[in-house]
Amino acid sequence: MTIAIILLVIVVVVLLVALYNNLVKLRNMVDNAWAQVDVQLQRRLDLIPNLVETVKAYAKHESQTLEEVTHARAAVSNATTPESRMGANSRLNSALKSLFAVAESYPELKANQNFQQLQAELSETEDKISYMRQSFNDTVMKYNTAIQTFPAVLIAGAMGFKERPSFAAEAPAHSVPKVTF
Repeated sequence: MTIAIILLVIVVVVLLVALYNNLVKLRNMVDNAWAQVDVQLQRRLDLIPNLVETVKAYAKHESQTLEEVTHARAAVSNATTPESRMGANSRLNSALKSLFAVAESYPELKANQNFQQLQAELSETEDKISYMRQSFNDTVMKYNTAIQTFPAVLIAGAMGFKERPSFAAEAPAHSVPKVTF
């Protein structure tokens, strides 16, 4: 009987250790997925000053739009948490859309090779950001599911495993484009 109790205790300890290690692995995967998103966000932030300077050379009286982009970029750079960075990133997306709308009014700017190259790089980076967000959300979902399901739910909170937020779609992403012929 004593051997059975000892074996049961050993099995429970081994299961708890395995459960804890799995939660740590998943939490680290979430942190890594965020780091991948952050790398792409930083790449975009690095491209924006060149884009702003290129637009500035052609669109001198569009200072408000350029200031909005600059302030939004600074807000993303200064954000300290993934959640605040996500929110600041949404404001930056809106400012960049305004900037590209301004560029449409300047044919010589649209024809500028620097502008075209920066716009292409930014578009490529946006695609990477979108992919990284999807990967991040998948990883967060796995982690959140793991800490909310039995038996992990019994120890996750006590061990400091907290639910993580995922990226939510921005308002324009919900609208469907209108196609007319």
